[in-house]
Amino acid sequence: MSTGRDDDALSWGGDDDPTLVSGARPSASEETPPVLPRGFTAVGKNREKVGRIDADGTVTMPGEREPMSSATLVVLGVIAGAYLLFTIGWIVGGLRLQGTAQFLVSPLGYQAAFWLAAAAPALWFATVLVLTRDTKTWMRIVWLVAGMVLLIPWPFVMVGAVGQAVTP
Repeated sequence: MSTGRDDDALSWGGDDDPTLVSGARPSASEETPPVLPRGFTAVGKNREKVGRIDADGTVTMPGEREPMSSATLVVLGVIAGAYLLFTIGWIVGGLRLQGTAQFLVSPLGYQAAFWLAAAAPALWFATVLVLTRDTKTWMRIVWLVAGMVLLIPWPFVMVGAVGQAVTP
């Protein structure tokens, strides 16, 4: 299947070659943004447009967010996995208590509380990620760990494998 242009890569067609890309050249006069090393602070007019040079030599401009470190991503992944296990724990523990709990509260009230409890870990995780977007990483981790303490699936802990008494 020859297209007639098989040997084009082996020869020079000149400036009138139809495959030649033409258009505006990028201007060589593009301004490099002003940057300062860490520890220096820009003052005066347009100080919000001055970037900073990071330790690895990359430039971070004021509008850009710093990328998360690998350690932070691993910690967030582990915490997200724990929150997923908490959601599963609330579902399993809530289903095991369903017959007993419906004697105490109405079935509609139980279902609402059950699904709210099952969704609470995911809601807490998403809320912390959104609300701590502009804060320090350690503050985000503190709020996520506080949520882990607050959202322990007590029905699973008390009725599940941990809370069962061993009868001889």
